[in-house]
Amino acid sequence: MQTLHLQRGFTLVEAAVVIAIAAIVVASATPSLHGFIDRQRLVGAAAQLATDLQYTRAEAVLRHTGLRFSVKSGAWGQCYIVHTGGADQCSCVADGPPQCTGGAQSLRSVRFSAAESIALQSNVASLRFDPLHGTCTPTGTLKVVGAGGLAVHQVVNLMGRVRSCSPQGAVSGHASC
Repeated sequence: MQTLHLQRGFTLVEAAVVIAIAAIVVASATPSLHGFIDRQRLVGAAAQLATDLQYTRAEAVLRHTGLRFSVKSGAWGQCYIVHTGGADQCSCVADGPPQCTGGAQSLRSVRFSAAESIALQSNVASLRFDPLHGTCTPTGTLKVVGAGGLAVHQVVNLMGRVRSCSPQGAVSGHASC
């Protein structure tokens, strides 16, 4: 009578083949993973920008005082500041919170470091939200630009409403500009 011996485990050759295949799959997925991460950073920064624009409008009405949404840039990068006072009364510095003069007060700020893969561009230096109607003057387009030139635009109209779009619809989830 013969007895059957079951073999358990893997041979060294089988383990080496599995490791080689896994290494090839990981190496081929790495570039797309970087692209995915960059795209998510861009979408997150654009969503934060849209939220802060809407926050500025709502706070202006709630506080019964005009608020500004100012965009600043320097060698350190770019930032935006939600603040009271005039357009040039608050500014960003390389490190630390924004600095305001003449009684102006900073309510919120976000900084985009020059070393980051995301940049902020704007066709206006400052938007003022009216406390009575929530309107915005002047109107403006703020652009969050990511790695590879992908961008999401936040368009603020006269009524103070924010519309998001992406040039040629390149960023999914955003209408085409």
